[in-house]
Amino acid sequence: MSNASAVSRLLVRSPLIAVVLYIVAAGGLVAIAVAGLLDIQDRSRTLRETSELLSQLESRGPRSGAPSAAQRTGSPFLEGPTVTVAGAALLQRVAAAVTNVGGTVQSSQVDVAGNEARNGFVGLLVSCEMEQPALQKLLYDLEAGMPFLFVDQLDVQIPQSTASDESSGGRIRVLLGISGQWQGAP
Repeated sequence: MSNASAVSRLLVRSPLIAVVLYIVAAGGLVAIAVAGLLDIQDRSRTLRETSELLSQLESRGPRSGAPSAAQRTGSPFLEGPTVTVAGAALLQRVAAAVTNVGGTVQSSQVDVAGNEARNGFVGLLVSCEMEQPALQKLLYDLEAGMPFLFVDQLDVQIPQSTASDESSGGRIRVLLGISGQWQGAP
């Protein structure tokens, strides 16, 4: 209690100290209020900018060449009267996608009797070569197009940089495991 009484005696003897403490406390509260108002103003400006950006992006619509869900045509399932024909359709679809990005199919193996075949899935293992930038386009084409295809395996081999590889143009080797669901005989 001696400390409290000492502080009260000091404030009673010198009211100037009490006024200074009051002004410092009031100034601190005003500073906190101003900082809060500036933060609210900054968040409001950020929200307005984000809303404007969103409206710009929505007004652009889908990019050309990127089909939206409404623009996709065809069945989401592999078509064919038999699972073998569905496997051939899967191979044809993947080979066309690889060729469209400038790649070449080296080998392929269709799996119509594997573990997933009991659930209606047809698998395909494809080995191909392409330029490195074409890989992203290929994966997008396979996963965004119709029928719905799933990339189960992706192995990429980048060639070692030697004098003999300079003539190949930096092509990468890609091993893709692709699957699609076969609906069965119509």
